[in-house]
Amino acid sequence: MIPSPAKIQQAEGKLGVLTPGLGAVSTTFFAGVHAIRRGLAQPIGSLTQLDSIRLGKRTENRNPKIKDFVSLAGLDDLVFGGWDLFQDNAYEAACNAGVLDQPLLEQVKDDLEKIKPMKAVFSKDYVKRLDGSWVKEGKNKMELAEQLMEDIARFKEENGCSRLVMIWCASTEIYLKEGPVHQSLEAFEKGLRENDPEIAPSMIYAYASLKSGVPFANGAPNLTVDFPAIRELAVKNGVCIAGKDFKTGQTLMKTILAPGFRARQLGIEGWFSTNILGNRDGEVLDDPASFQTKEVSKLGVLEHILRPDLNPELYGDLYHKVRINYYPPRGDNKEGWDNIDIKGWLGYPMQIKVDFLCRDSILAAPIVLDLALFMDFSQRAGMKDIQEWLSFYFKSPMVAPGLRPQHDLFVQLSKLKNVLRYLLGEDQITNLGLEYYE
Repeated sequence: MIPSPAKIQQAEGKLGVLTPGLGAVSTTFFAGVHAIRRGLAQPIGSLTQLDSIRLGKRTENRNPKIKDFVSLAGLDDLVFGGWDLFQDNAYEAACNAGVLDQPLLEQVKDDLEKIKPMKAVFSKDYVKRLDGSWVKEGKNKMELAEQLMEDIARFKEENGCSRLVMIWCASTEIYLKEGPVHQSLEAFEKGLRENDPEIAPSMIYAYASLKSGVPFANGAPNLTVDFPAIRELAVKNGVCIAGKDFKTGQTLMKTILAPGFRARQLGIEGWFSTNILGNRDGEVLDDPASFQTKEVSKLGVLEHILRPDLNPELYGDLYHKVRINYYPPRGDNKEGWDNIDIKGWLGYPMQIKVDFLCRDSILAAPIVLDLALFMDFSQRAGMKDIQEWLSFYFKSPMVAPGLRPQHDLFVQLSKLKNVLRYLLGEDQITNLGLEYYE
């Protein structure tokens, strides 16, 4: 049941944002928030900070900022922490990532140097291209989870936080399918004690987070929280989960373009996508097992938007190919190139080519901010389990079993805002009835 506005707790006190992974995405997020606090930059790309929301009829002209309409934690209330397999503090990690210009980093250096990573839960069995020594040790995976829970409790106490959220900002793990160990909480906890190889490090973080009552959002295409055992724990403990895989570069463009093609009933015969990037993410995805995890996340987008089952004459023979290539000279400045073969009236062919020279971490950082604030809001509103209304932020949105995920960016945004309206006691905007004309 969705709560009434009277039952939503206000955002009071500090909110701790914990990120497994202190790499390019998380350090860009940390540095960005500190820069915005100091008035050095604007939070471009963040709905929670910049977007407005229409309330009531158009004639009423009520369009407050989302952050003024919804009780969200303020940027000054955020405290940052995380885990990494390298011992570099956030300033050193940000310098190594090479996303932000050095002059900007120097202005927030003091803030970033205070963020020192806790030892990570990590195994090369799941991310083959990385290796680090700042890693926890334990007799089994349950003991590692208990160490993470101790980290969470200590961080909350030492930083005086009233609430916490956890957002996975670490690397893509090898492709894993649901197995017997994922089907129930009892089986999963038994697997933790017995070091089941089907339990990846990201799942251990998620388990520790939910056991600690901390909402968890998954920014990678890993299985992580997308299976029955974790959902069972989320419901049992009344905790929010969301995922998966931040919607940033090429997939963002697909969720903008594909709904337009379908709206105009233009056919698509082929969509070829290739990427080059040289950051740690590119290095990890150079391993075929990790690439498969990302590929599955990327490939599902078009099928769900275009619905070839409903429009076989337009999309039934669509050939969709995705490639990711590790290219060190490019660093974090990824290039996503798309060739789209479409067909129009009488089947006549046309082509569209998109070359998106994007900065992956720059696109991801505001997503991390919005998810941290909205996940905290969801938790205070008592909205446990999967937060489907946050699908706007993910390549492969989680949904309840038996439902199709919604990938259309504009439908996702409408749903997000309607949920906020509903929770705060405002009418949902449907463009039906008299209000459509007013």
